[in-house]
Amino acid sequence: MTLEELQAQCLEFAAKATAPDAAHDILHIRRVLKNNLYLSEIENVNFQITVPAACLHDCVPVAKDSALRSQGSRLAAIAATEFLTSIGFPEELRGDVHHAIEAHSYSAGIEPRTPEARVVQDADRLDSLGAIGIARCLLVGGRLDRPLCDADDPFCDPRMPDDALYTLDHFYAKLLKLPATMQSAAGRAEAERRADLMRRYLDDLRAEIVL
Repeated sequence: MTLEELQAQCLEFAAKATAPDAAHDILHIRRVLKNNLYLSEIENVNFQITVPAACLHDCVPVAKDSALRSQGSRLAAIAATEFLTSIGFPEELRGDVHHAIEAHSYSAGIEPRTPEARVVQDADRLDSLGAIGIARCLLVGGRLDRPLCDADDPFCDPRMPDDALYTLDHFYAKLLKLPATMQSAAGRAEAERRADLMRRYLDDLRAEIVL
């Protein structure tokens, strides 16, 4: 099986399994795959591991506000391994794909132990940053019926952010911290570029809404 055939089969499976959530749908999978291909080339890792892991990393949908959120990547890793076994994917690579999927999740808190797992984790986190990161944050906040911001302190100046209450707080509680968590040099550089875009957005928003 060629890498292109493997990618096509994994994307087809992901499209059927992924949640119809605008922030975690098949378009998210394709963006993570794009990030993964870019980082895999620069970091010189095994595409046979990173491509299926990127395609299948969210193949078991778990809502952001679900009590099972921290288990989502483990469930996806199990489902992905079963699927890869069914299409004859090499047994000696399945464990590395399983680990890369399990370790990609922010909420799972699993340290990636291979170069491929580090690339996949970075590729997924990049989709939470930059222009698409802003769009996804606002989409999720709207879906969860969270107010955009605290009326008295929209940008968490004197108070600690609480993204369970306000959408903008998620920038400060998590998103702007992601560059420091990136595992690869290429991922870190791209994350910093995207985070700068988000900071400029927040600066512009502050100028528009603060009296």
